[in-house]
Amino acid sequence: MMHTSSCKTIAFFLHGLDSSNLGFKARWFKKRFPDMRIHDYRGDLACRLAQLEEETKGLDSYILVGSSYGGLMAACHAKRYPERCTALILLAPALNYENYEPSPKKPAMPVTLLIGKDDTVCPPDLVLPLAEQSFSRLDLRLVPDDHLLHHSFQELDWANLLRRQP
Repeated sequence: MMHTSSCKTIAFFLHGLDSSNLGFKARWFKKRFPDMRIHDYRGDLACRLAQLEEETKGLDSYILVGSSYGGLMAACHAKRYPERCTALILLAPALNYENYEPSPKKPAMPVTLLIGKDDTVCPPDLVLPLAEQSFSRLDLRLVPDDHLLHHSFQELDWANLLRRQP
């Protein structure tokens, strides 16, 4: 039987399509937040979502941090489990992939979305309208960076974002 602590929220990092749990952001999180759960996801979107569903089974409160394709995964998972996923942090989310469609009912969890003005993989003009249609509590941050966000993502107040409750 799995128990969750009421004073500590579990956070998951979901890497991008061509990345892994050994990529730059995953290593950065491992070093600074050793309790963050960082798994390696493979396969198509359905396969990755099944892996995430298995990893979150039995948990009643968690935060998802998704980068690029991992951001798409996080958004799709949050639509399905809005009562369990208490916050999302989306880093250049690939909402412009896999025919993503916003949920007719916007989930109420807080969502922080960081995207680069110069992102050519997930262009803000495609991603931002979908994000605004998807989430009711969206904190949008358009930054002078590219898709990788190697500079900007480190500047977020991660300690507070990962501690956040609904």
